[in-house]
Amino acid sequence: MNKQPLLLMLLYYVAGIFFYEFLQISIHQSLFLIGFAFVFMMLSCFKITIFFKELRNYSLGFLFFSVGVFSHYWHSRKPEIPNFEGKQTIVFQLNKKLNSNKKYRKYEVLAKVEENEINAILYVPKEEKQLDFKNYYQTKAYLNEVKSTNNDFQFDYAKYLARKGIYYQSFAIDEIQEASKKSLAISEKIRQKRLEVLNNIDESKLPKKQKEFLKGIILADRTEMDAEMVSDFSKSGLVHFLAISGTHLAIIFWLILYLLKPIFPAKFRKIPIVLSLLFIWSFTIFIDYGSSVVRSCLMITAYYSFVLLQRKPDLLHAMAIAGFAILIFDTHQVFDVGFQLSFIAVFGIFWLNEPILKNLPRAKNKIQDFLLNVISVSLAAQIATLPLVIFYFHQYSFLSILANIIIVPFSEVIIVFSFLMTVLFAFKIEFSWLSFVYEKLVDFLLKSIHFFADQDWFYIKNIPLNWVELIILFVVIFLLRNLFFNQSKALLRVLGFTLLFFMVRIFINFYQFKKAETLVVENFNQKTIIQKEGNEAIFWVDEKSNDEKLKRFIIEPYITSRRIERYEIKVIPKGFSEVKIGSEFIR
Repeated sequence: MNKQPLLLMLLYYVAGIFFYEFLQISIHQSLFLIGFAFVFMMLSCFKITIFFKELRNYSLGFLFFSVGVFSHYWHSRKPEIPNFEGKQTIVFQLNKKLNSNKKYRKYEVLAKVEENEINAILYVPKEEKQLDFKNYYQTKAYLNEVKSTNNDFQFDYAKYLARKGIYYQSFAIDEIQEASKKSLAISEKIRQKRLEVLNNIDESKLPKKQKEFLKGIILADRTEMDAEMVSDFSKSGLVHFLAISGTHLAIIFWLILYLLKPIFPAKFRKIPIVLSLLFIWSFTIFIDYGSSVVRSCLMITAYYSFVLLQRKPDLLHAMAIAGFAILIFDTHQVFDVGFQLSFIAVFGIFWLNEPILKNLPRAKNKIQDFLLNVISVSLAAQIATLPLVIFYFHQYSFLSILANIIIVPFSEVIIVFSFLMTVLFAFKIEFSWLSFVYEKLVDFLLKSIHFFADQDWFYIKNIPLNWVELIILFVVIFLLRNLFFNQSKALLRVLGFTLLFFMVRIFINFYQFKKAETLVVENFNQKTIIQKEGNEAIFWVDEKSNDEKLKRFIIEPYITSRRIERYEIKVIPKGFSEVKIGSEFIR
């Protein structure tokens, strides 16, 4: 606690958030918990008894835990949801553009329906004109409340949207009419300018893939990105490179700092840092406060604040400050996969980078030193996030570590080049020779990533992992630091927890094998009947079922959750209103 008090307080605060998430205690219980924690902390400050003296170090942690409980209660309050069903006339304005699919563009909108203002997801047919921030819109749409799934193996989309304050989705079914806004707020002007830059890139002479790559890597817009490209990045373990992340922002920050340093004399060395921080915050605002960008920006700002205050920079202190800054305003962020991966990756770099580097060959020059640092940082981040990646995505490529080591050094050139191209396109400047060079560089990068993604021998999917196994794996990774430092007891501890992991895994596999069940699952207005016996399952589906959606949203999540080894898909005969499964009739 004396070495990393901020990090420990953050962990207590996060524990309080999870405590409320799973127990859902009342406001009175939350306030009682805070009051008790405050009294306990006050008592621990006085040497009344040995008991309170010994617990003094834990009283502050308990207070942060109780504040975490109350904070999450406050952020989880659900507003009264008006009951809208069927066709409605909605007047709305654009909040955010989301990823499109084959038929629809998808938007987050603020809509007015029958004197009620609601946040909703709106699906607009692709033949309609793209929406912008300069107009109000009106159309007729099918509006319905997003319902939670009743099955534990399915992704709860309703809960995901509720964390963002969205409870409805709608489908535009009529022509969209527009009316210009009389004036725009500053935030709307910034969003509109970003939209114009994206349109400038679309109008450039770059090929489609290069356009989508450029919009994704710098402006955090992957809404129209090719599905195959996204799949390649995902399968190769390089999806973090496709989105604005700490790597991107750090490179942009160091680039600006490098350019500014020669301008100012040594006695004003703080000015380039301040200007660089202001620049990356301006950039963060411009690309509409993407979650990963805000996290990275906060960490960089917290880290360099120590430099500005002439204190020794501390990575964990910076991480803790960034964590508090995010969670105080929105406790739901802790459940975001990107949030968890970002902070685990930073901790992994802090915890494992040094011991990994000590086990690598000694650098003989600056180039070797740079490459060895890239390898050690990539390995540390990959090892630390591996359990979480498998827990959420149930897939992994054993080539991802190699892919990161090869691609990350090259990525620095690509990111700087992409940033330059974006600035030029923002002012509608395009040099054909520069676009040609950029096109070839990105093409080489995409082909390299496709090569890694195409090595199916190293790619495993549908890997089952539950939260108990996840915790044990994190303990193993935590112990690896001492193992890398060749401490005598470390190997026995690592082997012991590894053995525990496999014992727990065998027990869970056996439990799922013994479990038999029959489920009826509704998805996209289609019914699927699942019959499980042992490690085998049969999926009874309608003949009109979408095979791709069925596999992605039902079959793969189910076989992963239940640890199924073999499954079969059967079509329900046409004209049958019920199917007999064993001794049961399922309608």
